Amino acid sequence: MAYFEQTDEHTFRATAHTGGAWDTATQHIAPALGLLAHAVEADRAARRDDPALVSRLSYDILGTVPVAEVEVSVRVLRPGRTIELVEATLAHGGRAVVVLRAWLLEPRGTAALAGTGLDPIPGPEDHEPWDPTTIWPGGFIASVEVRRRQVAPGRATVWVRTPVPLVEGREVGRLAATVGLLDIANGMTVRADPQAVAFPNLDLTAHLVAAPQGAWVGLDTRVTFGADGLGLTHSVVHDETGPIGTSSQTLTVRPA
Repeated sequence: MAYFEQTDEHTFRATAHTGGAWDTATQHIAPALGLLAHAVEADRAARRDDPALVSRLSYDILGTVPVAEVEVSVRVLRPGRTIELVEATLAHGGRAVVVLRAWLLEPRGTAALAGTGLDPIPGPEDHEPWDPTTIWPGGFIASVEVRRRQVAPGRATVWVRTPVPLVEGREVGRLAATVGLLDIANGMTVRADPQAVAFPNLDLTAHLVAAPQGAWVGLDTRVTFGADGLGLTHSVVHDETGPIGTSSQTLTVRPA
């Protein structure tokens, strides 16, 4: 069983594997973010004959969504041969739940200039297996394999992968499959017991400098709580070749 089953051209039925961590009756938003990235890639393939690269994905999470059928739509906000801005929306019952804006760029030959100041992390084979269901409920958390090096509350390096396809019977690119795991970062190294403090994220913005490769997604993650109810989960994103970008999530920190 996949995270979603496509039921029509623009509709998808969420399965039990999308069950949420804060509320198991609603979807964990991670697979939905991957679904919207998949929709952007499918739209790109239908409109363009060149491999425009997704460089930024900025998601606003407007509310919760039940484990049910959702509708996905895509529109081009800023068309262009070398640069495009595309918007994708996931809705349920006519209500927008997640909105994605993605920048697509024409690829250029810059291999001779490639380099980064982002630090690499040890690979998944150098991290211990960790069971996130010891902290979190829900079908999505139960569906993933996690390896972790915990440094301190709110600080860890993590590798995650899943055997569950994003969309049943559909070819899904490595970008969408990777993006469908990024939202898990907020729960992989908790700063406070989620039974005592809620800290859901309102958004997720990922900046990528390389196309993801392989099934493992690495997260070098730091969680920060401010003094006034604001929080941030920030991760450097890796594949097994090294750092490929960053991901940030705005948190609303709510003591019980």
